[in-house]
Amino acid sequence: MPEGLALDKTAIQVAELNARYGDLEGAALLGALARNAFPGRIALVSSFGTESAVLLALAAEADPSFPVIFVNTGKLFGETLRYRDQLVKALGLTNVREVGPTPQDIAAGDSDGLLFTRSHDACCHLRKTVPLERALNGLDAWVTGRKRFQSTTRAALPLFEEANGRIKINPLASWDRERLDEEFARRDLPRHPLEADGFLSIGCFTCTERVAPGADIRSGRWAGSAKTECGIHTFSTGIAR
Repeated sequence: MPEGLALDKTAIQVAELNARYGDLEGAALLGALARNAFPGRIALVSSFGTESAVLLALAAEADPSFPVIFVNTGKLFGETLRYRDQLVKALGLTNVREVGPTPQDIAAGDSDGLLFTRSHDACCHLRKTVPLERALNGLDAWVTGRKRFQSTTRAALPLFEEANGRIKINPLASWDRERLDEEFARRDLPRHPLEADGFLSIGCFTCTERVAPGADIRSGRWAGSAKTECGIHTFSTGIAR
């Protein structure tokens, strides 16, 4: 199918999804999408960061076997890996798929492990975008934890959107910080261990800093550069997605 027709078809699908599921939220939304809209063709992509527990809890409530993709870049905080294990066990998630750059990827693109010092974009592409692209192959939709309050670049985030021929779903787009905190408390969810130390948005240890009081939550990511996204929400690698 020509690319333009494929994109038009996906745009129509977004409208249909909004009409059918736009009034649902939380576990009810995720369950309906997994059972009816995209059976066997949907996954949740999680960083297991500071706000991830809520969306993961909703997915587990919908179905403990809801597929979860976790991109391990090879440069994550040890605290994040331990937090992942803690959440998986606490929530009873049974289908968490860890992906990451292959040894061949690293040898060809970052043999000295210092690519992040030369190009944030190239490093994110190699260690996050390409592995996720492979993991999404064969899927028609994926779920993200993005929210409008997180940054100005996400202020108009919709529930459903088209992304290079796939459907991207943002179940928590309209949630604010207060509602998230209430859900953490209501479900007695553990917090990421680095959050209390000022790390409010957590990626790789090489490119994550503490956030100053009152600053944009994501201001600690790639601090001092113009970069605001890792690339997985803006990418087009040329690999079948």
